[in-house]
Amino acid sequence: MTSQLGIVYLVGAGPGDPGLITTKGLRLLKEADVIVYDRLVEPILLKEAREDAEIVYAGKEPGPVGTQQEHIYPYLLDRARDGKQVVRLKGGDPFVFGRGGEEAQVLAMAGIPFEIVPGVTSAIAAPAYAGIPVTHRQTSSSFTVVSAEEDPTKSQSAINWEALANVGGTLVILMGWSKLEYIVETLINNGMKPNTTVAVVRWGTRPYQKTITGTLKNIVSKGRAAEFGPPVIVVIGESVKLRNEITWLEEKALFGLRVLVPRSRNQASELSRKLSDEGAEPVEIPTIEIAPPDDYTELDNAIANLGRTNWVIFTSANGVVGFFSRLTRLGLDTRAFNSCKVCAIGSASSSALSRYGIVPDLSPKVYTTDALVELISKTSLARCNIILPTSDIAPDQLSRYLSAHGAKVKKILTYRTLIPQVSKDSALKELAGDRIDVVTFTSSSTVRNLVRLLDGRPTLLKNPLVACIGPETSATAKELGIRVDLIADQHDVAGLVDVLKKNKPTHRGH
Repeated sequence: MTSQLGIVYLVGAGPGDPGLITTKGLRLLKEADVIVYDRLVEPILLKEAREDAEIVYAGKEPGPVGTQQEHIYPYLLDRARDGKQVVRLKGGDPFVFGRGGEEAQVLAMAGIPFEIVPGVTSAIAAPAYAGIPVTHRQTSSSFTVVSAEEDPTKSQSAINWEALANVGGTLVILMGWSKLEYIVETLINNGMKPNTTVAVVRWGTRPYQKTITGTLKNIVSKGRAAEFGPPVIVVIGESVKLRNEITWLEEKALFGLRVLVPRSRNQASELSRKLSDEGAEPVEIPTIEIAPPDDYTELDNAIANLGRTNWVIFTSANGVVGFFSRLTRLGLDTRAFNSCKVCAIGSASSSALSRYGIVPDLSPKVYTTDALVELISKTSLARCNIILPTSDIAPDQLSRYLSAHGAKVKKILTYRTLIPQVSKDSALKELAGDRIDVVTFTSSSTVRNLVRLLDGRPTLLKNPLVACIGPETSATAKELGIRVDLIADQHDVAGLVDVLKKNKPTHRGH
């Protein structure tokens, strides 16, 4: 135990959509030494944690901390006494049926510093994502939130259903699925009209959110017919009718689609963000792990000879990052490029260069190697010294063409692409289980590595629609026996999302 106590932050993660966590909550999540999270916390939030953070599951399902609330307390206390910064990540808001108050009491009694970081409660967010305002000047001037689950040690229920049946406004019931039949009967028996409008929202705020509407009289049978189950939010009152006018999430272009996104393990996925914005559920499978070269001799020599180089051609953002990381390590900066020109293939390469203060001298409007070759061919290539930072699996097409036209090309290994074996089980589970609607490919290497993860079985990709970012990626997919359905007209992430929106496949259900 250290002499310096740590601190515990009780952080509300929000109702499911990872974008609904607060700015402060996200900052603390990124800084935490230890994260103890609940079952309903969206897993993608955990990717924001430091690589060395201790991440512990504390949900109701079996986990390393245990299934009982009492097992969580000593864990929080022990880590704080070790001087750790602990984030207790709870679904929704910690103080709205999240047992955050109980945990704060335990911390206070033990003399452990703590803070409360409120979150967006599902009681408001799930109805909102279903197009149901809990208050509206014409339908509801108040709303009441109640949990159907109470402390099992209580001798009798503390919920006054008679009062709730007559209070008016909107009634929001959390954790009510298992008791829905009893709740409906009790409300009707206590004076609520059987034709009162009801909505049940399952997995609220998520891309797979589902909503059914009915009345007190028929909502139970409708829920069973739809095979509903927890977690659900039950909303009762006139405001539910407004869903017919202002539903919005289900109207998004790609709502409900599960889209496989093969990507680098270490890269933030712009594609996933854009898919989420359009209502899809991105399923990220890291197929590439970016690693530095085993030997920097070749790269160091290339950097040392920038003064005698005419062009440096970057074909990927990873190449940019690898090159400039080494440049910085050698004590140099962008002034090393003062006598040579820089070319970028693709918007990702250009964007990566801009972060280092470099504006490319050449960046083809059509993001293909062929287009670049055409542009460069308008200049004299004879005796032109060109550095081509690449990966270990980069194709030779560009370097061969340039060399054939008199250029002196040096392909410089700037980064290696490895296959993360931990992704194999995930890829097989998703595709063999027919749980994916769309597979996207953003580079030839993601195609090759996904096929390797699938043990060389491209037939697992026969059911989903396959969309590629450009013709070169498409050609690689076809060479490996994969049917390609869509190719982006604009060969970048935005173009890939756009072609999916224009050609939305049928959501097959999973």
